[in-house]
Amino acid sequence: MIRAPMNDDGYGASDLLDPRDRGLQYGDGLFETMAVRDGRIPWLTYHLRRLRAGCGRLRITPPRTVELRREIAKLSAGQARAIIKLIVTRGIGGRGYRPDPTAPGRHIIMRHPWPAHAYAREHEGIRLRICRTRLAVNPALAGIKHLNRLEQVLARMEWRDDSRFQEGLMLDWQDRVIEGTMTNLFIVRAGRLWTADLTQSGVAGVMREIILEVASQQTIPLRVTALALQDVAQADEVFVCNSVIGIWPVVALNRQRYPLGLLTRQLADAVEARAKY
Repeated sequence: MIRAPMNDDGYGASDLLDPRDRGLQYGDGLFETMAVRDGRIPWLTYHLRRLRAGCGRLRITPPRTVELRREIAKLSAGQARAIIKLIVTRGIGGRGYRPDPTAPGRHIIMRHPWPAHAYAREHEGIRLRICRTRLAVNPALAGIKHLNRLEQVLARMEWRDDSRFQEGLMLDWQDRVIEGTMTNLFIVRAGRLWTADLTQSGVAGVMREIILEVASQQTIPLRVTALALQDVAQADEVFVCNSVIGIWPVVALNRQRYPLGLLTRQLADAVEARAKY
């Protein structure tokens, strides 16, 4: 397995990125974005498990887990807060879509600074907007975190004022609510937790998986189902999540207002407690 060496900032050296890499040419690969807390990644096992599953779906030979853990630990050491991004591609290939089954894959690991806005949004909540860009329906790729994120790129270009909206809500072409541009969405109605079914579209996030586990352990009623905008409008509480930000309560979707709900805080506290182990 080929890996791009890293400089002191944690970035793969740019002169080692071969322009024939299929990740660059076709988005032929996967990635994981992971939060470092006090020199460790609390959800690393979840990330590596999802990576292996995604590699299986795309028929990419995954990097050795022992090697990944060693490299991630090296970049995480001494970091109070940081973000580690792991990219896996099918490796170098010639022109054309058909890959060379003998070509070795590649993985690149990068470290980024922690976002300054994360704490305030976790405690004060965020405002959502509805994106015009729609998500394609594709069961073959649904759920996995593949490298082709052009839909999210186009959606995130729809607004520039981050003080007005902090996240965008994405629907598919059947008007089903799927996820945020970088998050998964949950709603609360009458004490029951709802989230979108992701078998046709979207990314099955690590934090989404953890919240589903916590809800099951705490016997919180849960539905994984198709969601409509009307379901979100009628919700008692709304929140978004990913493994970097944790849980962000939603206080507004366009003109619709939501409280900082008790079940949202209960889940956030439970996730925080698990992260400390």
